[in-house]
Formats: sequence, structure tokens, C-alpha cells
Amino acid sequence: MSDWPAALLIRAKREGRSLDAPQWKALADGIASNGWSEGQVGAMAMAIAWRGLGTQECRDFTYALRDSGRCLDWRDLPGPVLDKHSTGGVGDCVSLALAPLVAACGGYVPMISGRGLGHTGGTLDKLESVPGVDVQLDPARLQRLVREVGCAIVGQTADLVPADRRLYAVRDVTATVDVPDLIVASILSKKLAGGAQALVLDIKTGSGAQTPDVAMAEALAARMQAVAAGSGLQLATALTDMGQVLGRDAGNALELRAIIDLLTGGPACPRLRALVLALSARLLLLGGLAATDADAEAQLQHALHSGAAAERLARMLAALGAPHDVLQRPAHYLPTAPVHYAVTADRAGFVQTIDVRSVGECVVDLGGGRRVAGARIDPAVGLSQVCGRGQYVAHGAPLAVVHARNQADAERAADSVRAAFCLGEAAPGEVAAWRWLDATAPAK
Repeated sequence: MSDWPAALLIRAKREGRSLDAPQWKALADGIASNGWSEGQVGAMAMAIAWRGLGTQECRDFTYALRDSGRCLDWRDLPGPVLDKHSTGGVGDCVSLALAPLVAACGGYVPMISGRGLGHTGGTLDKLESVPGVDVQLDPARLQRLVREVGCAIVGQTADLVPADRRLYAVRDVTATVDVPDLIVASILSKKLAGGAQALVLDIKTGSGAQTPDVAMAEALAARMQAVAAGSGLQLATALTDMGQVLGRDAGNALELRAIIDLLTGGPACPRLRALVLALSARLLLLGGLAATDADAEAQLQHALHSGAAAERLARMLAALGAPHDVLQRPAHYLPTAPVHYAVTADRAGFVQTIDVRSVGECVVDLGGGRRVAGARIDPAVGLSQVCGRGQYVAHGAPLAVVHARNQADAERAADSVRAAFCLGEAAPGEVAAWRWLDATAPAK
């Protein structure tokens, strides 16, 4: 039995006292072994939200979460182990394209991903839109998939960072999703346990982000760098705009279809495509697979146009249980909602602002997200053809198309979506889609 019972550690943090490395280990082990109840896990999450952690505390917490299970060893791979993480956004399906792109350029991408948190979608939920896909692989299957295909997007196994897996679920229902220290520890513990040598971190800002304020996002990035220091992980951070839906779609099957289109030469949102390429290029540079920005861009363009990236995605999906021809026949396999309802503008004008959080909540209300941990979701529902900021919309033209199970749901969603858009007579000023936070990175 631990020398530090749960109540003692919760009280210490609630009172603002610092915990040392053995105490954080006791906490992580207690969460992982179910020695701590859900109430105790939630109480500690709230105490951290209230009191915060010092840099060393956050580092000790991160390592304790990492060491609550096994760590993957990739030393025998012939290329660099690379990864990417986003703090979450509406329509953010970048990982689904980035992993096969980087793999097609010689990287190895074991991406341990999560499910939807709050109003933002989850990468695993999007993958599971395909019939037969199973993202819960045992470590041996995961390692085989990465070695054979070059990329694997999977969930946390029972023995990989089990403490964070349980904490992650509790955060979703205790209003602690957006706590910086919990974000840092959760992200880095999974990436370190997964064996990543380099990581690109995509921190969202704007109305649809978990960290909407730019200053908060910059502070989170600095925190991440400080905690990662000394871990052996190379880290590059981009701030990306979530003042509009990242692509044109929000919803699990809809976003996966958008990625299939992007990788197979179909219609793709330029903004989504540009961010995918920018983050992928930076990983190639960090991993030593490209010497210059131009070299990285050329490799990625070849991976796209040759079909090599699409082939990697198809092989990964097949290894996870999907039909072998899902990329050739996505309409046949991906679920579709029976009701498609256009949300029309009640006036003409340029899109000035979008309450993207409300747009994401709309998808959750349709059944495409979770209100409680473990709830089932409907992969078919969501929004397509979502207008972007600065786009001109004629009176009666669609702001988005709702995909719903019934007419009543569609009409309720339409009211919410229409209220989320503000139109004006003049086009708004342009906002940068992303920017790198380190001085050596290319400006955008």
C-alpha cells in the first residue's frame, strides 16, 4: 500500500503544496491500478486546475504518467520516430493525412490518439467510422504495423500510459479538459511512452479551441517546451487558427471522407491541405529526412501525387480491419445520415466571425460527440460545406449543410449554426492560418 493515500495527496495539492516525484508516482500508480476512485481522480484534477503545478512538478507528473505502464522501444527502426499532436479543434482531421504522408517520406509514426473531448472531435472516432476498424491494438500488433506500414493511429492499450487513459476520460466530464498542466502532462506522457524522437505540437487558438486566448496558447507552448526539456524529445510548436472550422466538414465520417479526398486527388479544402503539408514538412526537417523547406515540400508533393501517401493510409486501415478498397469506394463504406438540411443565410454578406465552439457543440447535439465518457456516437452526423471566415454568402445561400438522423434534429441544428455566424457588408481582415513559435521556423 502506498505511503501516500489519495486523500492526503489531494489535500496537499488543494492547499497549494508541492508534491515530489515519489508522490506523483504514487498518484499515477493509484490511478492506473484503480486504487483511486473516479471521485478522487476528479478531485485531484480540480485541485491541479485550481492550484497549478510548478515546472518540476509538472515534469515529475508527466514522467509518472509515462511510467505507469510500458514504454515502446523503436531503436531497431531504420528511420526516425515522429509524431504530431493537436490540442483539438472543430474539423481538425490533420493527423489522418499527416501520418501516412510522413510515413511515405521515410518516417515512422506510432500515433497514440484519443477520442472526442467536449466540443472537439477525436481521431479514433473518425477512424472507427469505417466498418470493421479496431483501434485497440496490443503492443505486438502495434509494433508490427508501424514496422510494415510506417504509421499507426491507435488508442492507448491497457498497459500504455494507463494512468493518463483513465484521467483523460475523467477530465472530459469534470470541466478540466482545458487545464494547461493536465494538457501538458497528458500529451507528453503519451508521446514519451510511444517512443517519439520528434513532435510537432499544434496548439489551436480562437473561438473553437480549448485554449481560445493567444496568450494562454503561447503560455501552454512555453510550458510544454520547459517540461519536455531534457527528455530527449525534439519539439516544434505551431499556433493555428480555430476561428473557423479547419476544413469544410465537422463530423466523424465526413472528416474522414475529406482526408480520403485530399490524399487521392479529390476536392480538398485549401486551408486544411496547407496545414497538413506545413506540419508534415516540419516533422521531416526535425527527423533529418529533409535538409531544407523546399526539399520537404518536394517530398510531400511527390507522396501526394504519386499515391504513396494514400497507399499508406489504405494499408493502415486494412491492418486495423477496414475493407481493402475503402479508399476506392468511400461512399459505399462510410455511413451517411438520412437527412441533409441546408442552413441558409437570412441576409447577404461576408462571414465576419464564427462561434466555432457552438458549431462543435451542434455536432455533439446531433449525436456526433459525447456528453459523458464512454457514450456511443453516431459517425454519420455532422456538418458539411461549412463556410469560412471572409467568404461571401448570398441571401438564402447555405452557410452549411446539416447531416442528421431526423428532420427535427436537423432543424434544431440549423438554428444553432445560423446563430453562430455573423455576416457583415465588408470582408474582414485576413487572419494567419498558423505561425511557428520558434524563430528558426518558416513564417506563415
